[in-house]
Amino acid sequence: MKSKIRILLTAGGTGGHIYPLISVTDEIYHLAGEQNRDLEIRYFGPASPLNGEFENRGIKVEKIISSKLRRYFSLNNFIDAFGFIFGFFQALCKIFWFMPDAVFSKGGPGALAVVLAARFYRIPVMIHESDTSPGLTNSLSAKFAKKIFIAFEKTARYFPPEKTKLVGNPVRANILRDVPDQETTKKNLGFNPAEPLILVIGGSQGALKINNFISDNFGEILDLAQIIHQSGPANFLETKKETDFLLQGLGGSYQKRYQLVGYFNQGKDLKEAFAAADLVISRAGSGGIFEIAAFGKPSILIPIPEEVVGEHQIVNAYEYAKSGTAIVIEESNFKSSIVLDQARKILTDPELRKKMSQAAKNFAKPEAGKIIAEEILKLVLNQ
Repeated sequence: MKSKIRILLTAGGTGGHIYPLISVTDEIYHLAGEQNRDLEIRYFGPASPLNGEFENRGIKVEKIISSKLRRYFSLNNFIDAFGFIFGFFQALCKIFWFMPDAVFSKGGPGALAVVLAARFYRIPVMIHESDTSPGLTNSLSAKFAKKIFIAFEKTARYFPPEKTKLVGNPVRANILRDVPDQETTKKNLGFNPAEPLILVIGGSQGALKINNFISDNFGEILDLAQIIHQSGPANFLETKKETDFLLQGLGGSYQKRYQLVGYFNQGKDLKEAFAAADLVISRAGSGGIFEIAAFGKPSILIPIPEEVVGEHQIVNAYEYAKSGTAIVIEESNFKSSIVLDQARKILTDPELRKKMSQAAKNFAKPEAGKIIAEEILKLVLNQ
């Protein structure tokens, strides 16, 4: 038996990268504990406010300079080329002193330098791709990966079939454990359990376009349903100022129909928000989609346009919605009348909600984190 198992994690710094890594990490700790194995995990990646999620678990964080890889011409590519070279040598030095048994990468800025440094030392690498269309980091990392995990079936066409495995996108086990019933949760949150509730969530950073939609249609939305609205931390103060003003204009009866939060922690707060919701309005990041699916909630997805982040959110949304789980409204059609009509249609049709909910549950893959953790440990122990 190996005296100590050393595993290195790497990724970009967004919630879409970090939270799946945390899910896998928690499962690795659980499995290693069951097997009575000594374990050390470290994370190498760019500076991020979410790095505290690793530090809270006793995982040492080593910062690697972030460099964005672009498939198109940009002068920033020349600047980031120097950042990438520096990040690569950073990773070489840091890996030399840690010398892990395996590297698990979620892709994103900063991760490729770590993967290439691991390749230099002949350390086995596994990667996970969350989106239907893989990012450039994972497309390049796949050439060196022992195993490639994917969230969507459609993604398999981009990778060698003999080392690709469909697992879904890891969702934190703690938010799926002991989920309270909807009526009780609504009551505990201060809402009327007899009325519908919409959860509006724009990803870990929030979504200004969705925030503006809520403000511009405030009274009409609150006549339709109660609202929990995640604005994103950067937009919280401005959104609160605006919605407080709007609530004052609407009168006291609306005060208990709306709650604003800047950011949900990935624990009790997020679990309660999903448990209470009858409908979710969300961006179409893979992490958000798989959380919605895990809770079996009907949804309206508003993907970020292709010109902003590439096509992956649009393709994610349609791939998810094709089985009847969700309604997709692209930003070119993101008009108040369309969104409100679709929300009203879902909330006033119990049979439709039931069908969408069941389709979401059928799509969900809540064991993704556990499956990846098992494969990582198997790779290490079979070397």
